[in-house]
Amino acid sequence: MPSLKPLKKAVLPVAGLGTRFLPATKALAKEMLPVVDKPLIQYAVEEARAAGIEQFCFITGRGKTAIVEHFDVAYELEKTLSERGKEKELAQLRAEAMEPGSIVTVRQQVPMGLGHAIWCARHFIQDDPFAILLPDDLMLCDVSCTKQLADAYRETGGNVVAIEEVPRERVNRYGVLDVEKDMGRLVSVKGLVEKPPVEKAPSNLTIIGRYVLMPEVIGHLSKMERGAGGEVQLTDSMAKLIGAQPFHGVRYEGRRFDCGDKAGFLEAQIAFALKREDMAGAVRDFLARYR
Repeated sequence: MPSLKPLKKAVLPVAGLGTRFLPATKALAKEMLPVVDKPLIQYAVEEARAAGIEQFCFITGRGKTAIVEHFDVAYELEKTLSERGKEKELAQLRAEAMEPGSIVTVRQQVPMGLGHAIWCARHFIQDDPFAILLPDDLMLCDVSCTKQLADAYRETGGNVVAIEEVPRERVNRYGVLDVEKDMGRLVSVKGLVEKPPVEKAPSNLTIIGRYVLMPEVIGHLSKMERGAGGEVQLTDSMAKLIGAQPFHGVRYEGRRFDCGDKAGFLEAQIAFALKREDMAGAVRDFLARYR
């Protein structure tokens, strides 16, 4: 296998309106909704950083400025914390600080689908491999889900996506794999179908919101071909890479919470709180009162 370029870039599409969470998202970006005490976007960035990602591109839209400001240095807040002796909180803020110049933003002016959002980052991506993280998919993993993909990329080369099995009746909500060879943790892929009818789905292995892709996908996205829902679908362009480049799915270890759904968002709150030593006991106590 030829030497691989290191995976150092990540694209995070955050231009969605979050209509399912109105009125909470009327003036607040949905990616800033907190799970326990951190916004969704911060979980995604921390997951990527754990995989060695150093450069981030946020695909934004109107009303999303708070996302960028969240990762800026808050001088006044840090000064106040220092004056009040809140060293623990101050240390936490500084530990989470981003390197200067590590975040860029690109505006997606029109909602033409995930594929179009990724195409908007073409000048950031250039000729490098890149990860995609959809913040609505919140991952609870002992090893960062993106790191699991990065490790697989170094093993196989080419394109790698996180996958999970879903009940057959739900495959029409996802991009679905047409499997060439199932090797357990890794699955080699011979085709992809975006949101197929249940009776035509090639499997029940579906792609979740974590990807490592080669830059050649941009050339296919640039054709702006419309797919399911009349949008530019990322899955359609990924499918065109198969055969020209390695393409694998990874059965990641961990749990995914669909935080674009209210029930999934509430479940994530509980699951993440139960992982916290400072909260687990109190949460178990109040849950017991609702049995």
